[in-house]
Amino acid sequence: MQTEANTVDFEPGTGRALAYGWQRMKANALLFLLAAFVAIVIDIPMQGNTMEFGGEGTDALYALLFFAYALLFHPVVDYGISFIFLKGVRGDQVQIRSVFDGFKNYVNIILASLLVFGLVIIGLIVFIVPGIYVACRLAFVSYLVMDEGLDPVAAVEASWRLTKGHAFKIFLLGVTCIFLFFGGLLLLLVGVLPAIMWACSSFAALYLSISHDSEPMGEHPTATEDLVEEA
Repeated sequence: MQTEANTVDFEPGTGRALAYGWQRMKANALLFLLAAFVAIVIDIPMQGNTMEFGGEGTDALYALLFFAYALLFHPVVDYGISFIFLKGVRGDQVQIRSVFDGFKNYVNIILASLLVFGLVIIGLIVFIVPGIYVACRLAFVSYLVMDEGLDPVAAVEASWRLTKGHAFKIFLLGVTCIFLFFGGLLLLLVGVLPAIMWACSSFAALYLSISHDSEPMGEHPTATEDLVEEA
């Protein structure tokens, strides 16, 4: 859990999140470098889903293995990586083995990732812009599941509540991080790891600043009530 001594206290904003993320990235350089490397490694199988194999049986087996990996393993490690960056940015003691902390909360992570994926897909089907908006509003679910121990529904509702009024900042940070990543690619892949480190640190910093800027969770309406209000 977040402690008052480690509170990230700055007004939520894309530029401030990037600046603080850069500062904390330098302070946790080796740890974040390893976490970013793990993030790349676990994404390799996700990028190989277009590979062609001979025979329908082989294709079916590969599709089954890919589905199992994407559903049952990748989200757990991905949430663990997010947790490492969150704790490092906040100033907590953290070790690289925390990348596997998600397996301690396995069911909630799988269900939360499915819930977020489903909501974003529904938004994209309705129209692209609602899907992007929903993705921004649910950007903090992984932190809330890992750090606050919330169940999937509570984490989605808490993220929706926390990000109210901050969706554009999250979107702008996301777009900036995309440019950082492609900038890293242009540097003959040398800059990809620093780009990932900076992006993850900045998102964690933005989450912590918004959390600090918000009222206690119990004093806010649920995501459903917010949707009705905004409508």
